[in-house]
Amino acid sequence: MKGFHFSHFDPNDQSKSTFDKLLDLFMQLLTYTSGDVSEALNWLTQLDKKYQLTNEEYGLGDFIDDLKEKGYLDENNQTGEIRITPKTEQGIRKRSLEEIFGKLKKTKSGEHSTFKPGLGDDINPETRPFQFGDMLEQIDFVSSIRNAQINHGIEAFSMNEDDLEIRETDFKTQTSTVLMIDISHSMILYGEDRITPAKKVAMALSELITTKYPKDTLDIVVFGNDAWMVEIKDIPYLQVGPYHTNTIAGLELAMDILRRRKNPNKQIFMITDGKPTCMKVGKRYYKNSFGLDRKITNRCLNLAAQCKKLKLPITTFMIASDPYLQRFVTEFTETNNGKAFFATLDKLGAFIFKDFESGKRKTVY
Repeated sequence: MKGFHFSHFDPNDQSKSTFDKLLDLFMQLLTYTSGDVSEALNWLTQLDKKYQLTNEEYGLGDFIDDLKEKGYLDENNQTGEIRITPKTEQGIRKRSLEEIFGKLKKTKSGEHSTFKPGLGDDINPETRPFQFGDMLEQIDFVSSIRNAQINHGIEAFSMNEDDLEIRETDFKTQTSTVLMIDISHSMILYGEDRITPAKKVAMALSELITTKYPKDTLDIVVFGNDAWMVEIKDIPYLQVGPYHTNTIAGLELAMDILRRRKNPNKQIFMITDGKPTCMKVGKRYYKNSFGLDRKITNRCLNLAAQCKKLKLPITTFMIASDPYLQRFVTEFTETNNGKAFFATLDKLGAFIFKDFESGKRKTVY
């Protein structure tokens, strides 16, 4: 029977409600099932059967009803199809952000501000005397009028240059980032799920930028045989396909996107297993999955050099441990003068976030 259940209040008990616990698990499962609600609910049912996640007072049927009522699921009355809503998509991104940030050590880094004062968004509490060349918008009129009254009296108001005070603002750097995600078949080979951590990082990074750094831009590029852009709302639905790895197409698209961005700070993040196996020559695909093909790798290195000339640093997050692949990524990184992290899947998010945040603290001249 549905209703309210009252129990003794314990201020030290920080446990969540049954709905919130199930919601956290449901959000995680949606990431693994690429947004397939039916499959996620089937998995949740199996987990409930094994671990008794629900009880007689609140079952999975109640949970599904609450998901619909609270706007997490939308059911088509004609077809009976159940889909997740934009509220759920944002919830998945928020949980990914919390999950990754929860693993990071607390530091004082992570702000966009530089040591240089300038025309920014955040106003400093301190003021300073007016100097020649300061703009009208920087004058703190409250402090300046107060100075004029103190210096010249209030009977006959008078203000001169010595009365003026300037309130500075902190200069904030803006960054345009392209996150490239490898969705080739190798991202799920050998019994290792590499695409799910990559999706979690993409969702968390997008949530961080849209909420904390709204003036930054983030574009998501996925690459298999070809490369194409996806919207932030589409990230939970990404799936690995029967593709080869056309790193070249991904880099070319990322470079084209960043050429159109007006921000002075631009960068490319690339999550891959590090093995380019495909490129397009005319209308046909040139493919070779057996080792590293020199024709393909040379083109990748040429693009890395072009990015260096365009001042587009590439940070590669390598999630494979093969020595010959790591050697190629090292050469690729040296050609671009970028950075490479040979990350394990459980540390991928921490690597990307630390690098992204540290990049915000660089001074732009």
